[in-house]
Amino acid sequence: MSHTPSPPSPSSSPPEPLSLADVEATARAAHAGQTDKAGRPYAEHLRAVAEGVRRRGGDDEQIAAAWLHDAVEDDALSERWLSEAALSRRTKDIVLALTKRAGEPPEAYAARILATPGAPLVKEADLAHNADPARLAVLDTATRTRLTEKYARMRALLGLVDPRSG
Repeated sequence: MSHTPSPPSPSSSPPEPLSLADVEATARAAHAGQTDKAGRPYAEHLRAVAEGVRRRGGDDEQIAAAWLHDAVEDDALSERWLSEAALSRRTKDIVLALTKRAGEPPEAYAARILATPGAPLVKEADLAHNADPARLAVLDTATRTRLTEKYARMRALLGLVDPRSG
């Protein structure tokens, strides 16, 4: 005899938060079939950013945000999904801070990141992976130059030291 769980009553406690493994699986599924500019599976970028956050001393909420940092921007997951997900408010806020908005100036984007606790570290890990010379080396010269300048500008707006200068 099977038992079908009943829907939670309004007075029940909130659902258990998604584990990092659940967040990773969700992000991998959401971005399945997507590739980065170099043609690599997009999940490799997400993994690298999550690992970069961990190496920089980020906590589980920031690591979860790293896995999801491009999901809303890329329409891989909806803002509604994010708002209803069993994630901390801080994780959701970081993901939203890192979600670029159409027509948004880089200065406004950087200001929102800087104003959101935990977001600068995730963006730093994202930029570090995006600007990895080995990753950029496989791109055509024009794209490599454009992206290198774009990433350097964002690092400057966020007050991050250029890793090559020190």
